[in-house]
Amino acid sequence: MALLNIEGLSVNYGAIQAVRDLSLTVEEGEVVTLIGANGAGKTTTLRAVSRLLRPVSGRIIFAGRDMTRLPPDEAVKLGIAQSPEGRQVLARQSIQDNLELGAYTRRDAAAVRADITRMYERFPRLGERRGQLAGTLSGGEQQMLAIARALMSRPRLLLLDEPSLGLAPIIVREIFAIIRELNEQGTTILLVEQNARLAMNSSHRTYVLEAGQMTFSGDSAQLVGDERVLHAYLGG
Repeated sequence: MALLNIEGLSVNYGAIQAVRDLSLTVEEGEVVTLIGANGAGKTTTLRAVSRLLRPVSGRIIFAGRDMTRLPPDEAVKLGIAQSPEGRQVLARQSIQDNLELGAYTRRDAAAVRADITRMYERFPRLGERRGQLAGTLSGGEQQMLAIARALMSRPRLLLLDEPSLGLAPIIVREIFAIIRELNEQGTTILLVEQNARLAMNSSHRTYVLEAGQMTFSGDSAQLVGDERVLHAYLGG
């Protein structure tokens, strides 16, 4: 059984149908990437999975449970966490505060403290600045914080939305090295990424979305040179 199974998902933004009859799966231990032009429905899909958007129709099955109508905090408790597009760190709160808030559904205080220590070991730059306000960090540091904050809920499925957005190439390489390391350590990841080649080189399988619909999918290694991917990504 797949860890995540999306069946016939449709999601609207007001009168606009952003996602139409989308079906996909994510197996335990995979990195699966969603690519497509701007407005293809990628972020909408992640927001539906994390329960920030309510589908018009379809089902979202996680670890065998239908969670289509659950509130967002219940999705977190089930094991889903999202690092959102644009990072969205709490700018006027410290790094430490952001990490503590990432564990807001947990009641195991000692384990939370231990996990924060592990985050500082995984992201040394955050450890060096733990009392610093998140809004004063660089873009790369904020992205590290957004990922670390999501990991504080101990997710089985990590949703990453445009982790390379606005970052210098050297920082992007660092972020994707972290993504690969997380996956090697057992975290399942559903990734939305503007850099299609980088995303496919870092994932097991790829789904290509156009105008809210999945047009084709396959093993990432086989799709890297596929002209259909370029066509979909450019929206042409």
